[in-house]
Order: sequence, then C-alpha cells, then structure tokens
Amino acid sequence: MNIGNDTIERLVLEARRAAEKAYAPYSNLRVGAALINEDGKIFTGVNVENASFGLTVCAERNAIFSSVSNANRTIEALVIYTPTQTPTAPCGACRQVIKEFSQDALIVSVCDSDNRLVRTIAELLPSSFGPESLT
Repeated sequence: MNIGNDTIERLVLEARRAAEKAYAPYSNLRVGAALINEDGKIFTGVNVENASFGLTVCAERNAIFSSVSNANRTIEALVIYTPTQTPTAPCGACRQVIKEFSQDALIVSVCDSDNRLVRTIAELLPSSFGPESLT
C-alpha cells in the first residue's frame, strides 16, 4: 500500500476524533491513535488510564488490539495525536507492539501545532527483537 498525504491526513483526523473519547482523569492528556492496514481498513484507539497507573493502556496499543480483534494483523501507518505543542513519540511498550505487526510501519506523531514527528518503526526501535528473532 502506498501511504500518501491524503491517507495520512485522514488518519490525523481520525486520531484527533478518537482522542475526544479518551479516559484520562489523572493526566488529562487525551491521546488518540489511528492505524491503517494493508487492506486500507482504519482502526482507532484511545488511552485508557487507571488509578493503578501501571494498568493504563496507550492509544496506540488500543488501536492495534482493535485491529487484531477484527482479524487484521498488519500496520502500514499509525498516527498518534496528543493535545500538546510538540509531537509525542510512542512509548517503548507501544514500539514493541507495533514491531510485532510491522517491520516498516510509518509512524506519524501530530499535535496542536504544525510540528510533526515522522519515522518508521525501524527508526524508532533499531536492533529490535521481533517475531523473526524466534525463527
């Protein structure tokens, strides 16, 4: 799949919309994510916080888990929106989960300014451990 600007902008819109549904009573940082798979299907996710902070789940992983629960196991591109002035890259746990489902997914972090962080998962997680490491 060729990921063009129109596709990225559609994912940005979906990630921003998703963020409105986040459950973030502790940080008040409402994060949204949207991914597109090789078939062109879009899945979204939001961060869901918990009073036991370690049980919080990031928007990126929720989008990926939604995709997987619908029998889709590829990621072509993933957009992460945070209501900040600088873009926020995915955390380490999310990077590892992204790697599980893609060797070269495009990751775009957007925010409330024009700043963007655009990287592949290979750039964000070099020398990584993945499914290929077990063969």
